[in-house]
Amino acid sequence: MELHQLRYLVAVAEEGGFTRAAAREHVAQPGISAQIARLERELGQTLFDRSARGVRLTPAGEAVLPHARAALAAVTGVRDTADELAGLVRGRVSVGMVRGGGVIDLPGLLGDFHRDHPGVEIRLVEAATDALLEGLRSHDLDLAWVGRDGDPPADLDVDVVLDVPLVAAVPPGGPLGETVTVAELAEHTVIALPVGAGVRAALDRAAADGGVTLHPALEAGSPPVLVDLALQGLGVAVVPSPALAGRDDLRSVPLVPEVRAQIDLARRRDAPLSPAARALLDRARAWIA
Repeated sequence: MELHQLRYLVAVAEEGGFTRAAAREHVAQPGISAQIARLERELGQTLFDRSARGVRLTPAGEAVLPHARAALAAVTGVRDTADELAGLVRGRVSVGMVRGGGVIDLPGLLGDFHRDHPGVEIRLVEAATDALLEGLRSHDLDLAWVGRDGDPPADLDVDVVLDVPLVAAVPPGGPLGETVTVAELAEHTVIALPVGAGVRAALDRAAADGGVTLHPALEAGSPPVLVDLALQGLGVAVVPSPALAGRDDLRSVPLVPEVRAQIDLARRRDAPLSPAARALLDRARAWIA
């Protein structure tokens, strides 16, 4: 039994066929078929049901697959540990960024990290907070910048990246006074981030506390886009206060009572980070500081 046979086993199972697995592994399809057949002979079990309808794991294949994944993960762990002891950082790190988190300079952080660690492959996913939290829990993501409304999830460790008030953005001479309540916002055309964003969750909770329901007329996934829409007179944009930094063409109106937007850098509590992910976490913490 050889490691590449286990790797091919996992690839065929995940891709649902020998041809796609061969493309993923950058080898010829007959080579993968031959190695899987060799592995089956060694184990004395058929691992895949090959039929005209496709390739599926047999009960024996389903039983073997978790052990193959564990063996490959162990080998990766050996390499990561050796690299760490040698002072090297290689491998891959998967990170997530909440939609609407444009007030965080994530491209700058990742660029800075890449220049120091060019051997690390970086995968970036942008999604709503709910999807990013699921990505962390399913081990699809190592780190994620997520919005938060309320206490952080008990199964995650977090560093607070951003904790700022929400404000309403309107052009000079716009319809709002010096402050605005959420109930008063409900009387205007509101522009907001989409459902699933932490900022939107905080805004909706504040509206519920105030006994009103907001129905944004326009939604966009980025605070800079929201404020540009407000500048065009399309409505009142509700954004984190840093989104208006340096904008003298719009007026920032505080919400009362205060509603705060929070972004956390989150990771799983029940699993150690790889050296590459830990190096990125250390770099991110320096940026936060």
